[in-house]
Amino acid sequence: MDNIQKALRQINRSITDWDRQGPLHFEEFLHLATVRPQKFVRNIFQAFHDMIFYYLGEGSDEYPNDPESIHFVHYDCSKLFVEDVDHPFFADRLFSNRLVDLAESLKRGAQQNKIYIFEGPPGSGKSTFLNNLLMKFEKYIATADGTVFETVWRLNRYQFGGKFIENEATTLLETLSHLTGALPNAEKTIQQINRSLDSQDEFVEIPCPSHDHPILMIPKPSRRSFCEELFKGHEFREKILNDKEFDWIFRDTRCTICHSLFHSLLNKLRDPEEVLRNVYVRPFYYNRRLGEGISVFTPGDKPLKETILSNDQLQNQINRMFRDSNLVRYIYSRFAKTNNGIYALMDIKSHNVERMIELHNIISEGLHKVDDIEENVNSLFLAVMNPEDRKNIADFPSFSDRIEYIKIPYVLDLNTEVEIYRNIFGRHIDDSFLPRVLHNFARVIISSRMRQHSDAMVEWIDYPTKYRQYCDDNLQLLKMEIYTGHIPKWLNEDDRKKLTAKRRRRIIKESETEGEKGFSGRDSIKIFNDFYSNYVRKDKMINMADLCNFFTKVRKSLSDQIPSGILDSLLRMYNYTVLQEVKESLYYYNEAQIAREILNYMFAVNFEIGARPKNQYTGETIEITETFLEGIEKKLLGGKTESSDRLAFRRDTQREYTARALTQEVMSEGKNIQDTELFHALHERYVHNLKDKVLDPFLENENFRNAIKDFGRDNFKTYDRKIRDDVTFLINNLCTKYHYTRYGAKEVCMYVIDSNLAKTFSSK
Repeated sequence: MDNIQKALRQINRSITDWDRQGPLHFEEFLHLATVRPQKFVRNIFQAFHDMIFYYLGEGSDEYPNDPESIHFVHYDCSKLFVEDVDHPFFADRLFSNRLVDLAESLKRGAQQNKIYIFEGPPGSGKSTFLNNLLMKFEKYIATADGTVFETVWRLNRYQFGGKFIENEATTLLETLSHLTGALPNAEKTIQQINRSLDSQDEFVEIPCPSHDHPILMIPKPSRRSFCEELFKGHEFREKILNDKEFDWIFRDTRCTICHSLFHSLLNKLRDPEEVLRNVYVRPFYYNRRLGEGISVFTPGDKPLKETILSNDQLQNQINRMFRDSNLVRYIYSRFAKTNNGIYALMDIKSHNVERMIELHNIISEGLHKVDDIEENVNSLFLAVMNPEDRKNIADFPSFSDRIEYIKIPYVLDLNTEVEIYRNIFGRHIDDSFLPRVLHNFARVIISSRMRQHSDAMVEWIDYPTKYRQYCDDNLQLLKMEIYTGHIPKWLNEDDRKKLTAKRRRRIIKESETEGEKGFSGRDSIKIFNDFYSNYVRKDKMINMADLCNFFTKVRKSLSDQIPSGILDSLLRMYNYTVLQEVKESLYYYNEAQIAREILNYMFAVNFEIGARPKNQYTGETIEITETFLEGIEKKLLGGKTESSDRLAFRRDTQREYTARALTQEVMSEGKNIQDTELFHALHERYVHNLKDKVLDPFLENENFRNAIKDFGRDNFKTYDRKIRDDVTFLINNLCTKYHYTRYGAKEVCMYVIDSNLAKTFSSK
C-alpha cells in the first residue's frame, strides 16, 4: 500500500500549477504578461524559435574573434533529435545552421504566407527528422518554459439566459403535450427539468476553436494604444510596439466565433471592459494524436468527408443564452485545430498533393471558407519532399513564391557521419581504430556525395598542388573541413587571409547543391558494417592499409562512386600527419638553448664579419663569422638552402630587426625582445626544422625499432637506458597529446618506421 500511495503522490506532483488552477482570468494573465512578456506574448512562430534554442542552446563558435566570421557555429542537436526518441536523427553542422536560420527568420516575423518544405533524397532521414521535431515540440509546449496560451470564454448562464429557462421548458412540454396528448405529470416534469438545469455549472465555457492568443480579444483598432498603456515604463514596450517580431499582435484578427461572441456580448453589456471580463486564458496543449495543435498527414491518409466541425451541445447552450441561433455559429474546420499550431505533410504525393493544392488559397490569403464563414488560418505549414516530387506541384507557378525549400541532404559533416556509426554500432568501435582512420572512412563516404569541382574553392586556392601532403587536387578534403567549421592550420598565411566572410559563405552555400547523390545514409551504414566486420580484430587495430584495401579490393565495386584519387590523397594526408605526430612526440624541447641561439643571430646580423660584440640580450661575446651565421641559418632554413637564399634571409632579418623589432616593438612599445614578431617567426622556423630531422638518428638504429616493438614486455628492460627513455617519452607523448592507446601508439610508430615515411616526405 505504501508503494501505491507513493506512486499516486508522484502523479500528483507531476501535475502543473496550470492544470490545478484551471482557466486564468484575462486581467491576471495580463499581469503575468507584464512580468514575463517574452513567454506570455508569443505566437506559434515565436514558440517554434524558442523551442529550437531550448534544446540546442546558443551554440559554440570556434573562431569568435575572427573579423571574417560568418557565425557558422556548432549546435549540439542531441537533445532535439537523438535523446529520448525511437529513431534518432543526426543533423550535421550545415543542416543545423539552416534550421536555426529558419527559426530566426520565423521569429523576426518573416513567416507569413509560406509553406516550408524540407527537401532531400531518399535515405536522408527527412521523415525521421520531422517526426522527432514535432514530438519534441509537443514535449516543449508541455513544459513551464514552453507553455503557450489560448482563449476560452466563460459566460454566466444566469446572467445571460437564466430567466428564460422555465419558460423554455414550459413551451417545450406544451408542444409535446399537443403532439402526444396531455402529459399527466407536466408540472412535476417541468420541475425535474429545472432542477436538472440548475444542477449544471454556473458557467458555460466556450473554447476558441482556433486557439487564438488572448491578446487578440482586444479590438484591433485599440491594440496599439492598449499595449502602450499596458507596458508603460517597461523595457519591453518599444520592442512590442516596433519590432517586426510582434507585428502579429496588431495585424491578426480574432477568429469569427470570438468576434461574434465579443459583439453579441457588447450588445447586451454595452461596455467593452465588461465583455473582456468574460475572457479567460488557459494553456494550449498540443496533441498530435488528437490533431490538436499538430496535424500530420501521410500520403495514404484519405481526405476527411466531414469538412465542417461543430459542437451541437455547446451550440444549444450559446443559442439559449443569446436567444438567437445565428448570432454565434460555433462551426469550424480542421484547419482551426492547427491554427497557431503546426500543419505538416509527410511527402508531397498521392492524397498529400490534394492537400498541398488545398493549401494554396489558405497560404495566399490566410483565410479558409467554412460554409459561409471566413476562418483565419495562421499556422506553421511544414512538409518533407523528395526532389523528384516537385513535378507534383509544378502546375501551380503562383505557388512557387509561397514555398521555401530547406535542404536536408545526406550528411556532409564528417564528425556527424562518425557519430551515426557510433550510435548504431556502439561507441566501443573507436577502440578498434587507430586515430583518424574512422574519420577517414567517413571522408570516403562523404566524398561520394560531393561535387568534384567547386567554383568557390578554385577561386580561393590558386594552386591546389601546394597542399598535396594535406589535400586532394580537387580540394574536397579541405572543403570537408570547412563544412565541419574547422579552418586547417596548414593553410598558409595568404590563403588564410583570403578566406573572407564572403568567400566562406560562398563555400557553405555550395553545400545546398551537394548531398543528393552518392552513398545514402542507409548505404553508408551497410558499408561500414561490412568494413568493420572484415577487419575488427582483438590483436590488431584497423589502420589505413585496411581502409584502402577494403575499397580497392574487398568492395571494389564501391570505387565507382568514389572520386578518383581520393583514397591516395587520404593516405598521403594520413601518412604526413602521423609522421608529424611521431616527430612532435619524440622531440625534446630545450627552449633555453633555442632562445639563446635565436637572440644571438638577431643581434649578430647587425655587424660585419670579424666583429666581436657583446650581445645585450644574452650577455655573451659573439665572434661574427660566416660559419657561425651559416650554422644557425641551416637550423632556421634547412640544410639544403642555397647560399644566395641564406644571404637574402639574413638581410631581411636585419631589416626587420632594425625597422620594427628594436625601434618599434622594444623601444617604443616596451616589449621584451622575445615577445617581438621577429623572434616568434624565427622560433617557429627553428623548431620546425629541428622536428623535421628528429627521427633521422633513430631510423638508423635497429634497436630503436625493436624497443618500440617490445615496449610493455619484459624484453624492453634489456635495452640500454637511453633507448628506453626515448621510446617511453615517445609513447607517452602520443597517448597524452594525440589520444592514442599504448597499443595504438606502438602500432603507429611501427607503421611510420616500416613505411619509411620520413624519407618519403624528406623533400616536402
